[in-house]
Amino acid sequence: MAEQDISASVVALLSEQRESLEAAWVETVSRTLRGRVSLAELDRELRELYTALVDGLRAGGADAHAEEFAEVRALLGELSRNRARQGFTPTETATSVFACKELLAPTVDTSAADIHAYLWFGKLLDAFGLYTIEVFAKTREEIISAQSEQLMELSTPVVKLWDGVVAVPLVGTLDSARTQVVMEKLLQTLVDTGSDQAIIDITGVPAVDTEVAQHLLKTVVAARLMGAECTISGIRPQIAQTIVALGIQFGDIVTKATLADALKHALRQAETNHAASGGRA
Repeated sequence: MAEQDISASVVALLSEQRESLEAAWVETVSRTLRGRVSLAELDRELRELYTALVDGLRAGGADAHAEEFAEVRALLGELSRNRARQGFTPTETATSVFACKELLAPTVDTSAADIHAYLWFGKLLDAFGLYTIEVFAKTREEIISAQSEQLMELSTPVVKLWDGVVAVPLVGTLDSARTQVVMEKLLQTLVDTGSDQAIIDITGVPAVDTEVAQHLLKTVVAARLMGAECTISGIRPQIAQTIVALGIQFGDIVTKATLADALKHALRQAETNHAASGGRA
C-alpha cells in the first residue's frame, strides 16, 4: 500500500469521525491531567491541534519535520512550554499526543490495510510526542537557569552601610558564576552611591580554599579599578588557619575578624579620605 494511499486513508478516517475522536481525545487527556488544566483550555488546544494535523496530512505531510506540519509543531511547542511552566511532567505533556493513538487502536476485525495505516500514523504521532518532550526539556532548562540567576541575585545583596561605605555579605559557596554577579553588583553600587569603601563579608562562607580566595581577589581588584578600597571581614579562626596552611597571600588587602571591625576601619578610611579631599580643595 503506497504511503500516499495510507495518508489518504488516515485523513478520511480522521475527517469522517472528527467530532467523536476530538471529544474522546479531550476526555482521555483530561483524565491524565486530573483537572489541572481547564476543560475549555484543553478542548481548544486539542481541537486546534487536530485541525492542524489533518490539514498537514491532507497537504501531503509524511514526516514530523515536514513543512506541511509547521503549524502542528508550533501548536505542540506552545503546549509543551505551557505545561513546563505549569509544573507538569514530560510524560503528562507527551500523553497529550500519545493518547490520540489509543483512540485509533485497531480491533480484531480490522483489515490489514487499516492496521498498516494505523502503524504509519502511530509512528508519526510518536515523532510528535518526542518533539513535545524536546521542547519541554528545553523550556525547563530555561526556567531553571532563570531561577538560578534570580536566586544568585537574591543571595548576593550589596547594601549601603554608611555614606561612602557599602558591603557585600556573602553566604554559601563562592564560584566563578557567583563571583561575576558579585563583581557586577558591587561595581554598579559603587557607581550609584559614590562610595569609595567596600566590605566583603565572608562570615557565611563555609570554607575558603585557593579557588575561593582567587575569586575574592578578583572582586577586590575590580573594586580597586573603580577607585574603591576593599576590606574582607569574617575571617574566623578556622578560615585563618586554612589560609595560612594553603599559603594564600592577600597582600595589602585589609582583613578583619568581624563585620563590625571592618565597618570601623572603613569609616575611619572614609573620614580620612574626606578630610584629605577637603584639604586639597
